[in-house]
Amino acid sequence: MKAAPFPDGTPVTIKPDPYAIIPRADFDIPGKSHGLIDVVRWRYLLNLLVRTGVTTRYRNSVLGWTWSYVRPAAQFLVFWVVLGIFMKLDHGIPNYAVYLFSGIVVINLFSEGFKNATTSIVGNAPLVRKVFLPRQLFAVSAVIVAFVHFLPQVGLLLVVCLLMGWIAHISVLSILAVLAGMIIVMVFSLGLGLFFGAVNVRFRDAENIVELMLLLATWASPVLYAWIMVQEAVVDRLHWPSWLVDLYLLNPITQGVELFHYAFWRPATEGMVSAAGYAGTELVALPPNLGWNTLWTFLIAVATLLLGQFVFRRLEGKFAQDL
Repeated sequence: MKAAPFPDGTPVTIKPDPYAIIPRADFDIPGKSHGLIDVVRWRYLLNLLVRTGVTTRYRNSVLGWTWSYVRPAAQFLVFWVVLGIFMKLDHGIPNYAVYLFSGIVVINLFSEGFKNATTSIVGNAPLVRKVFLPRQLFAVSAVIVAFVHFLPQVGLLLVVCLLMGWIAHISVLSILAVLAGMIIVMVFSLGLGLFFGAVNVRFRDAENIVELMLLLATWASPVLYAWIMVQEAVVDRLHWPSWLVDLYLLNPITQGVELFHYAFWRPATEGMVSAAGYAGTELVALPPNLGWNTLWTFLIAVATLLLGQFVFRRLEGKFAQDL
């Protein structure tokens, strides 16, 4: 930078101070990340965390990946025997086994992703205390690992549906429903996982709250029963306002379950309603405004993600201190 010359004509050169021209805003606070955008920038580390989460779960296990089938199969058998046979819910819902299992896989995806994301920061406390990296990576990797464990269950569901003639009744909307259901549930579980994962670092009561929420999630969604039963109980018997049913249907987990029913159970059952044992049995009616509810529940899931990210970023600066 040149200034005005001295009176004798000698030019004056002023060297700028390299520290004086750097705005204060350019400095990063230690421990502060840039949010979920850092997950993309650190995708190599995300890949390592996912591979570690997938491979270590069944390490030193005799059955290995078979456990991905055993747990949902046992869960399905208990519910099917108790509710389908003993309580005779299968009489009102044709092909109740597929109806039940298509809902269970959604609940398992949500439960594993939400629970593991909540405990991801505390579970990786040594890394959080000693190494700077985007802490959101742990929650995101937990949800992705849950998705990987979810795939064998969907594969088993798909094989059963194919044996029932599912392929003859599917449409493009069925495929889109599967994709929409997975996205809604994963985004929603990640948002809740970020929120409760951040709170759990300081208040370990968050884990107990999450356990309670997961217990209620199975019964608060139409996994074991048909959504129409909620409408009959709320509106017809209790005479409560119908908007309570609309609110129930706007639960992202309810919507994810109904989208899987639409994609798997409905096409697989359409060819069976006229078969022996199902004569005269009608399919459960579709929930009203299924398409619009898909959009609304997606927006609710995104809003939950934004809220979880906001709380996470506000609290992450003290993670190392609290751990």
